[in-house]
Amino acid sequence: MRVEFGVLGPVTAWDEAGEPVALRGPRHRAVLARLIIARRRVVPVSVLVEDLWPDPPAGAVATVRSFVAALRRALEPGRAPRTPARLLVTEGPGYALRAGRDDVDAWRFEQALASVGTLPPRRAAEELDAALALWRGPAYAEFAEEPWARAERARLAELRLGTVERRAEALLALGRGTEAVSELDAHVTEHPWREDAWRLLALALYRDGRQGDALAVLRRARALLVEQLGVDPGPRLLRLEADVLAQAEHLEAGPDRDAQAAQSAQTAQSAQSAQPVQAEQVWARAATAYDRTVAPGARARLESTVGLLRDLAVTGGGGLTAAREHREAAVEAAEELGDAELTARVIGAYDVPAIWTRSDDPRLAARLVDAAERTLAGLPPGTHPAVRARLLATVALESRGSGARRADRAAREAEETARGLDDPALLAFALNGVFMQSFGRTGLAAQRDATGAELVAVSARNGLVSYEVLGHLIRLQARAGLGDFPGADTHAAAADRLAERHERPLVTVFTRWYAALRRDAVDAPSAPEAEAAYRDAAALLEDAGMPGLRHGLLPLALLCVRVRRSPPAPAGRAAEDTDWGPYAPWARPLVLLAEDRRDEAAAALRRAPDPPHDLLAEALWALTGHAAVALGDRETMRRVYRALAPAAGELAGAGSGLLTVGPVTDHLTALATALGHRP
Repeated sequence: MRVEFGVLGPVTAWDEAGEPVALRGPRHRAVLARLIIARRRVVPVSVLVEDLWPDPPAGAVATVRSFVAALRRALEPGRAPRTPARLLVTEGPGYALRAGRDDVDAWRFEQALASVGTLPPRRAAEELDAALALWRGPAYAEFAEEPWARAERARLAELRLGTVERRAEALLALGRGTEAVSELDAHVTEHPWREDAWRLLALALYRDGRQGDALAVLRRARALLVEQLGVDPGPRLLRLEADVLAQAEHLEAGPDRDAQAAQSAQTAQSAQSAQPVQAEQVWARAATAYDRTVAPGARARLESTVGLLRDLAVTGGGGLTAAREHREAAVEAAEELGDAELTARVIGAYDVPAIWTRSDDPRLAARLVDAAERTLAGLPPGTHPAVRARLLATVALESRGSGARRADRAAREAEETARGLDDPALLAFALNGVFMQSFGRTGLAAQRDATGAELVAVSARNGLVSYEVLGHLIRLQARAGLGDFPGADTHAAAADRLAERHERPLVTVFTRWYAALRRDAVDAPSAPEAEAAYRDAAALLEDAGMPGLRHGLLPLALLCVRVRRSPPAPAGRAAEDTDWGPYAPWARPLVLLAEDRRDEAAAALRRAPDPPHDLLAEALWALTGHAAVALGDRETMRRVYRALAPAAGELAGAGSGLLTVGPVTDHLTALATALGHRP
């Protein structure tokens, strides 16, 4: 029997006859919703318990199992006793819902959007109408307050808003502007911060012969953005206002005019790119004009400096290093002026995307967090919430790897504010902070994948190239951690394309390392071949300006290669002679074991702390467990098992996009066997 599931509204299910399936109580529906969000992947029972109860009661695991049993009876009423479930299956430490790709309304909605891109306007409008008709209310409506549903709800809501605007574009291309006006008017009323919606509404009004109304809408949008958000309208809104005033010919309606305009713009851009541009002369003239116009010591210079540093940080290793150095000076200069709002703008303007969870300069990161906290405390009443949100996002980003509760709260508050303001750039910055604080335990690759997916969607729609790259890199990591290498390949290719088009040379560092990981994990080459791939990737780190990534990474990757294939052997040097960087506490026991120094290895293992909350946590836990099994350290084995259990189904370390110690389930099985438990 086929069952269809609905999450675009209250969570529900329908049988083959279209009748609702009785799902019983809210926690039964919560289990079902949580499994749908996991997209056919396994959700461990321990995770379900944490998600269902802030303070799990005694017997929570048994209660979850009873919920699953009830759901199975409801979803497969005809299944014979003691026969395996087909739909809601038990796998490893948890459960998975094996729904088909067409059996969940949210998945059908996404498929419809993916298919619209190349369709002519009439077909596109029809498909988008059908996609929007799937919505019965807010996604996962009854779970709006649940942390485990937040990212997926936000992602789907953003997709829906974008779909409304894409449908309006299709109507305009068909010359049906009148029809689009009423729908867009309601859309901007409900979501007043969406610039593209204002642009489309004004264009629809103009094409309906209402030039005055179109100008009024554009001016209302400008006032809203400037007075309530503190930002200027984007170039597309400004250009449309000028075109409406000039009654530009290309604004006229017509079935093919939009396509013709797009083609003309593309042709003009190609012609322009074919002409040599004297970039150096333009830069020199602009810099001279700035120096002449903006007085020395003016506060505007500080804010302009941060904008330059932000651009400098993505130009390559030297630029990144220089940007870090000058950023600290800019913040100090702002604080000396005693203007909290200016300091907040200087700190918050440096919204450079970050992918690695270990800081390149811990001292600077700590100083920036302190400065942001002081500034938050000093902001006057009435400060725009976006200013505060940028400071909070900075706290979350610069506290990466700390596991501090304050940092996690800062990330969530920044995200909530950004969503309330409907500010895409602020939301992207906040989501970067959310990503950095998504390492509270192992096994959260799927959650990070959802964050990356939202970043890609938001950034692609709003021209935020650097954050679109970040979203693809986050998804590359997450898909690799989940063992989905074809999916990771897709995001690696997308990141490389964007990097080439927009001159982001540092992206290659991560995609080249991913290629080495993929070769190691998928092609299963010999140890020397795998090591050679990692050494080639490591060469890119020499001048990348990322010491937090580089230090100790290559030795760790080579150790993981050897652990996966055989007991680790020292690479021609003793452990004391290898620069393991921050990974020394977890590498040393294994290297000492390889040198048959068991007593020293056991002592080193006892001294090893819990791994930090970052992208390599699963790898370091797996290495610790490997050493504990070899040394018979039962206490450490139990500690590692508890830490790694939520990551069952992932590849240890592959969520970093850089290296792997193999399937977590293999490590859990080895630990359970050594402890005398059933794996």
